[in-house]
Amino acid sequence: MQPYELSLAAAADAIRARTLSPVELVDSVLDRVEKVEPSLGAYATVTAEEARRSAREAEHDIAAGHGPHGSLHGVPMGLKDLIDVAGTATTAGSRVRAAHRAEADSTVAARLTAAGAILVGKTHTHEFAYGLTTPQTKNAWDRDRVAGGSAGGSAVAVAAGAATFALGTDTGGSIRVPAALNGVVGLKPTYGLVPRHGVTSLSWSLDHVGPITRTVEDAALVLTALAGHDPRDPASLATAVTDYRPGADTDLTGLRVGVPRNYYFDHVAPEIETAVRHAIGHLESLGARLVEVEIPMTRYIQATHWGLMVPEATAYHERTLRTVPELYQADVRVLLEAGELMPAGDHLRAQRARTLMRQDWARLLKEADVIAAPTVPATAVPSGQSTLTWPDGTVEGVSDAYVRLSAPANITGVPSLSVPVGHDTDGLPIGMQLLGRPFGEPVLLRVGHAYERTRPARPVATV
Repeated sequence: MQPYELSLAAAADAIRARTLSPVELVDSVLDRVEKVEPSLGAYATVTAEEARRSAREAEHDIAAGHGPHGSLHGVPMGLKDLIDVAGTATTAGSRVRAAHRAEADSTVAARLTAAGAILVGKTHTHEFAYGLTTPQTKNAWDRDRVAGGSAGGSAVAVAAGAATFALGTDTGGSIRVPAALNGVVGLKPTYGLVPRHGVTSLSWSLDHVGPITRTVEDAALVLTALAGHDPRDPASLATAVTDYRPGADTDLTGLRVGVPRNYYFDHVAPEIETAVRHAIGHLESLGARLVEVEIPMTRYIQATHWGLMVPEATAYHERTLRTVPELYQADVRVLLEAGELMPAGDHLRAQRARTLMRQDWARLLKEADVIAAPTVPATAVPSGQSTLTWPDGTVEGVSDAYVRLSAPANITGVPSLSVPVGHDTDGLPIGMQLLGRPFGEPVLLRVGHAYERTRPARPVATV
């Protein structure tokens, strides 16, 4: 196994044991970037020189007996190109930001650096995170298919071994969708758990920052470094949990897994339903008890999500939309302009609907400890495909389909973890989504880790 193929946990352990040096790991990942980047396009910027210098410093510290300094010491990462790193461009995938360079680190970048992680580069995003495909980037398993978005670059980099882990942002599924489509793990934490200071916003009341990794254990390691209050983010919340790493025990006896009888399995590809139900059955074999649950207020999900996101996004872009509208891509510009036409009453009604939805989900999550469901209703579609047609004749836009099953967690703020659970007959990855109570990340990670430890290991994508 090459160093770039190692999970974060395995790489960190090897560095601590001095059987692998940070220089060897970073060189291996950068060599992999050089090999796969021309065909995949995961990165907006590769900071190879800075990464190698940081790796040499990390190795020197260890040799001098001064390290490792943190749990991620010497581990290479990619950051979605919405996340500020001092002195590095944050373009948000847009010509509007072509000349922008960050003056200071975002909170998450500073915390990861303090934990010892090394930046390999900034990963591509759909322009300003306002889309579900990331058109600059190709799927890690099939270059003729979409990567998913908006954190497509981060997911593809991790899936292809071009980063040991990465960060994404998630406003309606932008971590979990590309994670599912590329066969990696994606965690959208509880709203407010991970600070967003220094991260370009799409919709402030729906935005989350979280990890994309190869394993659930890796996601827990990154979350441990990220979580914690930051007064510069008005939504930031404190938590008593200081270590999210799950234990080795795979016994789920007593855990109640909610299986939706509505919504999450409606208009879902048969192979996805089969794979996810098989994975749920595996959780039952580990001791979990399955309980049927009814998802509340499903007819209002799409309207509530759009009623919150669209006007908030337009408000953020108000000045540049009026001064340099021609610099936006057409698909994003039309959404931003549509937001200018949305009445304030619609936004207020969406906020009220969200309050009711949160209350109903709190009641739902008293019936089950976690909800298990598909992450997305279809695997990665061919690039350029704009719609999906379901067996009953219903035609659905690709972006609408990809966001449909992930948006409820953004509206309610509950944590959601996407875990790979197999491939379809075309070899494309399938993801299962685990949703839990607010600040219930330890339970989600325990369940996902138990599933993962009792299934065959997943390889790096062979591109």
